Amino acid sequence: MTADVRAPEVGESPARRVGTVMGTVVSLALRGRHAGSTAGEAAWQEAMARLRHADALFSTYRADSVVSRVDRGELALPACPAEVQEVLALAERAHRDSGGAFAVWRPDVSGRPRLDPSGVVKGWAADRAAAALAVLDDTDFCLSVGGDLVCRTLDDAAPAWRIGIEHPHDVRRLVATVPVRTGAVATSGTARRGAHLVDARTGTPPAGIASVTVIGDDLAGVDVDATAAFALGPDAARWLRGRAGRTGLIVWSDGTTEVVTGGAAASPAPRC
Repeated sequence: MTADVRAPEVGESPARRVGTVMGTVVSLALRGRHAGSTAGEAAWQEAMARLRHADALFSTYRADSVVSRVDRGELALPACPAEVQEVLALAERAHRDSGGAFAVWRPDVSGRPRLDPSGVVKGWAADRAAAALAVLDDTDFCLSVGGDLVCRTLDDAAPAWRIGIEHPHDVRRLVATVPVRTGAVATSGTARRGAHLVDARTGTPPAGIASVTVIGDDLAGVDVDATAAFALGPDAARWLRGRAGRTGLIVWSDGTTEVVTGGAAASPAPRC
């Protein structure tokens, strides 16, 4: 998990808002013209509404969600809302790009295929929520959804947002910080939920890896890439090097770290 945004090194303290949706904590830091305005509050409420809509579509914990109805065979995929088609298309691309290590359709203990798009939905939904904040002029923001973050900085004189990355072996401390002006950061790993991520090719947790953080332009993309890279286990670094525009931080199971740059125009590297 990525820790929340740290205090800026210089400049004004951001205004903060916190809520809960999709079974996780959502927090927002705003600075600039609309940090404390009614427009800023309205944008925050719209961002939360978009996250609640995503939960109604995709939650595997809600019996009435669209995904739960698809999983039970009550609703055919062609009849699903366009948002579901979009998320499943992202999942299919990740499945192909990862050689099958990432998948949202996986068999249960009886061998029945089950649908769980959780590895795609959070980043996708956070990007849609951030779009509600992007309408605020002269305002910088950093939105965290379950510890994965979208940042925007319009003020050239403002400091970068300092994003802390939790150590997967001890969440009380950070393994690194990364400065982000405009971009996204996502982490997949064992810190909070144990060995819940699996390599879909084997159905078992990957060996040798504790967490993967990916930094890039959009949260939907880096969230999927972090999960796919983690599922690839020992091949995570090699795979991330082929992801143009990405920077990754891998924490191996022995606690050692590796920074990986994926092609040209990669994002700023974490400071370990």
